[in-house]
This record gives sequence, structure tokens and C-alpha cells, in this order.
Amino acid sequence: MNTTSVLFYLFSFVLLAASFRVITAKSTVHAALFLVLAFFNASCIWMLLKAEFLAITLVLVYVGAVMVLFLFVVMMLDIHSDKAREGFWKHLPLAALVGVVVALEMAAVLMGGFQLSQPAELSAEAVKLGNSKMLGIAIYRDYLYPLQIAAVLLLVAIIAAIALTLRQRKDSRSQDPSQQVRANPKERMRIVKMAPVLPAAKAEQDQQGAA
Repeated sequence: MNTTSVLFYLFSFVLLAASFRVITAKSTVHAALFLVLAFFNASCIWMLLKAEFLAITLVLVYVGAVMVLFLFVVMMLDIHSDKAREGFWKHLPLAALVGVVVALEMAAVLMGGFQLSQPAELSAEAVKLGNSKMLGIAIYRDYLYPLQIAAVLLLVAIIAAIALTLRQRKDSRSQDPSQQVRANPKERMRIVKMAPVLPAAKAEQDQQGAA
């Protein structure tokens, strides 16, 4: 057994342990942190498979953006997970059975992809450029139109989400930019000149000082 195999089993064991703790941790924050640990170990496994682009994407996108957002939301909402955990052990056997069935189905589908007689040899250009640059060349040269279609779909989803948040509701506080632009400063604030008025005690002290 070489060093790569030892590291693979180590990262896989930590990944499985962290994934199990995600669904069994009592604290929601601890569950999110265990998920971050699981993502890091999955990224290390991608590195062992020489898939550097997938590894750095997993760290930057999920750990650096999505999980940070999850942690902010969890800590801001102060979610009480006690009620959500009611009946956990009651439904555990059924959930474990469903998980085993899903794992067997995925193994039956993916097992054929691991039966490779001889891996394809990389060309000298691919070895020189690296898999990340070759992936970028393939995406923007061979799959440019599917990439643009996916970008348009994501843009439509963003616009739809913004439109749903800006809809008029009774409990929503919205602003009308057209009314704000047409606002007249003279109608909002009036400057009034008044003579200075001294308090009675202050006036008496001034008079005594003058006498």
C-alpha cells in the first residue's frame, strides 16, 4: 500500500465520519461546521485524483461562499433544532433503509464507470497546459453555446427571485424611486429664524452679574 492509498482511506474515513455527524449533531452550527470538514476532505480526495479544478471549485464555492452563508443564516435566525429533532430515533430505521437503497442504486449506475481496462494517455499539450486550462479551452470552444444557455437560465432565475421579493405585500416596506426623485426639498424642510430665548435662571444670573 503506497502513500496515495493511505491518504485516500484517511480522507474517506474523515469524510464519512463528518457526514454522519452532520445529521446527528445536536447544534445546527456544529452540523454546518462538520459539513465544512466534509467538503474539505472531499476536496482532498479530488486532489488525489488529480482533479485540481474540481477541488479548488469545491473549496471556493461551497466552503467559501455557500457554507459561510449557511452559518450567517443559522446564527442570525437562532434556529431551535430541538423541535426539528423530535422523532429522530423513531424514523431512523426507515431513513437508514432508504439511504441504503439509494446508495445501492448509485453504485449500480456508477460501477460501470470504474471498470477501465487502460486509462487514456494524455497528449503532450494536455500535460503541458494542465487539466484546468484544458477544461477552460473545452468549455469556451466546444461547449460555448450550452454555457451561454446555462448563464441565461441563471439570469432568469435571479430576476425571478428579485421580482418575488419586490412584490407588493401588506407587510412589505418598499420604496418608489420615482416619488423620491420628484421630492421637493422645500416641502420636506423649512428653516425658521427665531430670537434666542434664555431660561429664567440663566437670565437672573446674568442680571446679578451685571449688578
